[in-house]
Amino acid sequence: MAEGLPVSRVVDVDVNFAPVAAPAAAFDTLLILGDSDVLTAGEGIRAYEAMEEVAADFTSTSPEFLAANLYFAQTPQPNTLFIGRWARTPTAGVLIGGPLSGAEQVMTSWNTITTGAFKIGVNGVAPVDVTGLNFGGDTNLNAVAAKIDTAWAGGTVEWDAIRDRFVFTSSTTGPTSAVSYMTAPTAGQDISAKLKGTQLTAERSSGGVAAEANPIDAVIRVDGLGWYALTVAASVVLTDPQHMAIGAYIESTNEKHLYGITTSAATILDPANSADIASQLSLGDYTRTMVQYCNTNLYAIASIFGRAFSTNFEGSNTTITLKFKREPLVLPEFLTTTQANTLMAKRCNVYIGYNNDTSIYQEGVMSGPAYFDEIHGLDWLANRIQNDLWNLLYQSPKVPQTDSGIHGMLTRCESSLSQGVTNGLIAPGVWNAPGFGILYDGAYLEKGWYSYADSVDNQSQAIREQRIAPLIQIAVKMAGAVHFASVLINVNR
Repeated sequence: MAEGLPVSRVVDVDVNFAPVAAPAAAFDTLLILGDSDVLTAGEGIRAYEAMEEVAADFTSTSPEFLAANLYFAQTPQPNTLFIGRWARTPTAGVLIGGPLSGAEQVMTSWNTITTGAFKIGVNGVAPVDVTGLNFGGDTNLNAVAAKIDTAWAGGTVEWDAIRDRFVFTSSTTGPTSAVSYMTAPTAGQDISAKLKGTQLTAERSSGGVAAEANPIDAVIRVDGLGWYALTVAASVVLTDPQHMAIGAYIESTNEKHLYGITTSAATILDPANSADIASQLSLGDYTRTMVQYCNTNLYAIASIFGRAFSTNFEGSNTTITLKFKREPLVLPEFLTTTQANTLMAKRCNVYIGYNNDTSIYQEGVMSGPAYFDEIHGLDWLANRIQNDLWNLLYQSPKVPQTDSGIHGMLTRCESSLSQGVTNGLIAPGVWNAPGFGILYDGAYLEKGWYSYADSVDNQSQAIREQRIAPLIQIAVKMAGAVHFASVLINVNR
């Protein structure tokens, strides 16, 4: 039977899905870099959303646990924490199996295996057979791991009950240490897939690394894995040159990061001493490093990071200053006025007790000439504008190189700036700097910002042919925060 001509000859309808917008970067994550033998160097970092998850991996006396406890003890509580591994000693290669489902862990399915076998390689040597595995009488997967551990000469085998997987670790360490993916054995009952150790089923095979003598090597290795701020919580106290090296890297990297240091050095309280870590960082204008003096807790700065990273920049009046905030679980310092003034002069923060039975964090500054909330907020703003412009270019058929097209780009920028006013980062005020466009020194920014781009007609032909937009210039007035107040009371009798 004839069906007739397709309707699309007359009315043709297609559906076009716009590209999904690129997500904004996160500015609410702390990386605690430690040296406990929990993570592998190949794993890089591990994410946690609650203190209970950290407690499942680390002992209660480990530096990572103690720092994480301070971070999550804040109110309101931050959402995400990363913990990374500093390979202070050489690490071993590992094969981490994929997670087993509840059904795959039922022991009756393992008890039927009496001639289990698989093939596996270690340290680059050709894979060999591991055979004769009989799990007939085993009652749990720890026993299964123990049987394999006895039969395998290349290293150790453990059942990770927290993440429901088998872990195969080489008996050697260093850059040549490795454990290959499993393959089918020459003879016996193949259990490579059941162990989730094949290339298709395993989580990963990670080679060992040489000892990282300096923590900066670990920082570089884990850079780009999604963290924003960093502090080190290890079994050794970092030297001042090690801190300076990390701070210098954080200062120069393209990816925006912050670095936090806790120090108990008594010399930092001496106004005549300029060799301490706070003085050196301040003299070097390290605007992305923050130092806290604390005589009772090696990881105190993790607490204030926890408070800062509860900030949601997409909300209303959500930005904060760090001064006056509390550090739960951290004992306050009780200092003299001279000592407090010395810390302020060296741009060193402190959690300090006052004589009205309160304790506060002060001053909330970076080692360089900036407050923490300024750097934190402007990092968010720069990323928000960058992301908004990227998505405009990415999701549009094209942005014409016309004044109308550039106006559309300015409009996208102003959407980000408007949110900066909403969250309290930006506020109306007088512009006290050289101007551009129609902006002049002394002008009042009614919106809190002014954005400007010259006409495309004024571009050189060479620039226009490269399809480069005119420079977008933005003036922003920070809302700031009040840290000090004076009151004069006049009395008439």
